[in-house]
Amino acid sequence: MQRRTLLGAAALSLLANRPARAQISDPRVLRLVPHANLTILDPHFTTALVTTNHGWAIYDTLFGIDAAQTVQPQMAAGYRIEDDGRTCLITLREGLRFHNGEPVLARDCARSLARWAAREVLGQSIARFVDAWDTSDDRTIRISLKRPLPALIPILARGGGNVAFMLPEHVARTDPFKQITDTTGSGPFQFQRDEFVPGAQAVYTRFSGYVPRQEPAGWTAGGKIAHFERVEWKNIPDSATAAAALMAGEVDWYEQVQPDLLPLLRGKPAIEIGNANPSGYNGILRFNHLHPPFNNQAIRQAVMMAVDQADYMAAITGNDPTAFRVCKSLLPCGTLDGREIGTSAMPADLEKAKAALKAAGYNNERVVIISPADFASIGPMGEVGHDLLRRLGMNVELVQTDWGTVNQRRNSREPVDKGGWSILHTWGSTTTIGTPVSQFFMRGLGDSGWAGWFKDEQIEALTDQWLLAGTEQERALVADRLQARAFETVPSVPLGQFQIRTALRRSLTGRIEATGAFPWNIRRV
Repeated sequence: MQRRTLLGAAALSLLANRPARAQISDPRVLRLVPHANLTILDPHFTTALVTTNHGWAIYDTLFGIDAAQTVQPQMAAGYRIEDDGRTCLITLREGLRFHNGEPVLARDCARSLARWAAREVLGQSIARFVDAWDTSDDRTIRISLKRPLPALIPILARGGGNVAFMLPEHVARTDPFKQITDTTGSGPFQFQRDEFVPGAQAVYTRFSGYVPRQEPAGWTAGGKIAHFERVEWKNIPDSATAAAALMAGEVDWYEQVQPDLLPLLRGKPAIEIGNANPSGYNGILRFNHLHPPFNNQAIRQAVMMAVDQADYMAAITGNDPTAFRVCKSLLPCGTLDGREIGTSAMPADLEKAKAALKAAGYNNERVVIISPADFASIGPMGEVGHDLLRRLGMNVELVQTDWGTVNQRRNSREPVDKGGWSILHTWGSTTTIGTPVSQFFMRGLGDSGWAGWFKDEQIEALTDQWLLAGTEQERALVADRLQARAFETVPSVPLGQFQIRTALRRSLTGRIEATGAFPWNIRRV
């Protein structure tokens, strides 16, 4: 597991028994220690949760999901379906403005949807059935479909690895495969670019021109009311130092707490422990399919045979049996289609895996695992994976850097001797990857898909069948066929399901318990 530095451990020791000082923060300021370093500001460009959280602060969406997991209008006033299901008309509510003071118009939203759909795995799936992202007038988005698509609005509401955030038209015209440079948003907070210091700080201020909905806030829907004038993200890579700052009242919220710090924080009356995301997370081992050795399906199968999910889960959770479960399914256990199709493909048998690796023709090709040393719920997976592949007999190297560097390097399609990579570990929220169409670690989109660039036309054909199936029973049958194909071709290896804990000062109330560190609704009492 990731180790705390001596400096951080010393800070924790000094503060462990000291009474917390009075809150020294400005009461109008919320100070958050994010789970990772923010380096990419374009929420359409990456699936990194830290960038998505940044997106939730400064952008808004046409639709949201409430606490009952029901689709609700957000920037939209409503929608209607016409032409026997082949036209969807979405009406914008009045009073919407971008941070530059310009009104939000239908053409801004249509262009934002087109950019999101070109980049996001889930968006690409529905884009196959879209003739045009267009407008009827300044307040009406017009989506023309090749055929009826009942899942359209739920998909726009939920998003996938990336969220369908609304950008100004001139920004949304940026090539989806190039990062935006203009962070003009549509949400309750404005990003302060002049105060942004990558690796140290990101600052957001309340946007007075944002008009929240009148309904209560829940998940990503309802009235997003900004109670703080200013939100400061303070990047503190060392977990012990972050915990010490929380106990001292120097920060208000530590988004993702390393497991070995939980007993100490639970003992502090001023600190409240909760789940970062009540739906949980799913660990993933992801292969780069472009280069040896993992362009060989049989070698990927051998690695999957060797994986023992319990080892990965123990490393992430501090071996807390209440915080994880083994789940040999690429669709999260507990979801509608999350059946453990992969039980026989994942025997956790090292000797069997060694024989399979030899039979597959592994020729001692170099394997590079890229891993974020500053990410408490991902870094340990890299260490477990490195040990596993070493024991399997592979020529493996663990490259530990910061999360921002991992995010940038995972976009490289070069071989390892030119700065590329072979394996990375990550996780996805259960709600984000809970369906075959949104499970981007399993999709077979190739060059336009998620990092690793796995391509499989059969998986994509089955995904379309699931998307268009008329009944729940039909979707279940297709989902099982799809998973069977995925466990044969091995785009990724599932590593189990787990919880990540979050910690806040008890002086805060109103936190939305959902998929991100949402800055609205929360206030100081």
